[in-house]
Amino acid sequence: MNSPEGEWVTVAVVGRTRGNRGEVFALPLSSNPERYQNLRQVYLFGSGERHEVESAWFHDTSLILKFRGIDNISEAEKLRGAEVRVPIGERTALEPGEFFQSDLMGCEIVEQRSGESLGRVVDWEDAGGSGLLVLDNGTLIPFARSICVEIDPAAGRIIVDLPEGLKNLNPA
Repeated sequence: MNSPEGEWVTVAVVGRTRGNRGEVFALPLSSNPERYQNLRQVYLFGSGERHEVESAWFHDTSLILKFRGIDNISEAEKLRGAEVRVPIGERTALEPGEFFQSDLMGCEIVEQRSGESLGRVVDWEDAGGSGLLVLDNGTLIPFARSICVEIDPAAGRIIVDLPEGLKNLNPA
């Protein structure tokens, strides 16, 4: 499991301990709860160690993780803040037309009508609904099918059909 940092995807972030047997609460970063039932081997970025997941389950809406060999509160406390990562090849499968936010990072945004490059995606902003692509120049583009008409992360490009006036709302 010695892969460069870019070949990993974060699926959760370890929080506080739960109980006295080494369990921890974790912030899930996937909207698919079933994703966590299949966790076996993970790498904890922050603590720098590989761990086997003994169990993963939800208590109400909170993700609870138990790692093999972490059997008490003091051992579990050391994991707080660590990112739970899996190799990028172990991400859950997506439906056609769905994309991982991480795959959109670095994509060039090209205006459909003019062919003009508007910048590159550097961040994602949850704004309810579809969310916003944040470009390197501060421009915000709604990630909606009516605007992002061609999305090709493999080619590193997203073609957009901007509504009248949207460019004027963003910084130059």
